Amino acid sequence: MTESVTDKTGKTGGAAARTVRDDRGARLPETTSGWRLTARAFLQNRLAVTGLGIIVFFVLFCFAGPYLYATDQVTVDPVSSLLAPGGGHPLGTDAQGFDVLGRIMLGGRASLQIGLFAALIATGIGTLYGTVAGLAGGVVDGFMMRVVDTLLSIPFLFIVLIVATRFSSTVLSLSLILGAFSWLAPARLVRAEVLTLRSRGFVAAATVMGATKARIVVRHLIPNALGVVIVNITFQVADAIIAVSLLGFLGFGLNYPDVEWGTQLSAGVSYLLAGSWWLIYPVGACLVLVVMAFNFVGDALRDSIDVRLRRR
Repeated sequence: MTESVTDKTGKTGGAAARTVRDDRGARLPETTSGWRLTARAFLQNRLAVTGLGIIVFFVLFCFAGPYLYATDQVTVDPVSSLLAPGGGHPLGTDAQGFDVLGRIMLGGRASLQIGLFAALIATGIGTLYGTVAGLAGGVVDGFMMRVVDTLLSIPFLFIVLIVATRFSSTVLSLSLILGAFSWLAPARLVRAEVLTLRSRGFVAAATVMGATKARIVVRHLIPNALGVVIVNITFQVADAIIAVSLLGFLGFGLNYPDVEWGTQLSAGVSYLLAGSWWLIYPVGACLVLVVMAFNFVGDALRDSIDVRLRRR
């Protein structure tokens, strides 16, 4: 087999596409890495691209927006209470006189931070727990999964509410609370993936060639289970944002002057019948769009990473 390098004009060059030919001079098909195929399949999904664009927009909106549209979200201004959209307040003001647009930016920043931190914590704990259970097998695996089943039988919101009332509500505390009680589903997913990978031919081949268990885990099991972990993170972020919004709506969210979208919805419900629609609809639309976007991205990642679901 010979290897030649030709550029677009047919001349030999160093910065050209590499073409591989066999002994007869026939061109062999070029191989493409799995991650490149995944990225290509992801970008071909219109909903995925739309969801990614929405996420990027809200990240810039919530983190860079307050620097471009500076508002006072600390000092209460009764004179400017419940002003309709217009003038110096594009989305009006709330009952405390805070600018609603600036409030949405501040609340979105906290919601995204809690969602991301909680998802990372839950996925990290679940991945470690599920990997240990899947690799151990037997009695150990059965016991660890029974623990998971027992914890899943307890209402998630009930536990979170009890713990949230015990600790002060901050971005870090809510992230730890949600992450500590959201790792059960990732643990089951990773455990099932590890059990499947253990029976694959490449694992058996690596074992026959003398690879240690540590090498099999690092070089084969973890990289092949990484797709499940990445996909799970996107869904965990969406679930955590919904959970923290629910806590805020029930009155267990962040404390003043911090705010998240659930607290804003809770504060605006009592004024909705009075005609102050701008306290509910804008923040509600932001919450729906962000959760929907993460679900779009998660679905597309699952279809792109799984070869059986990947679009050809």
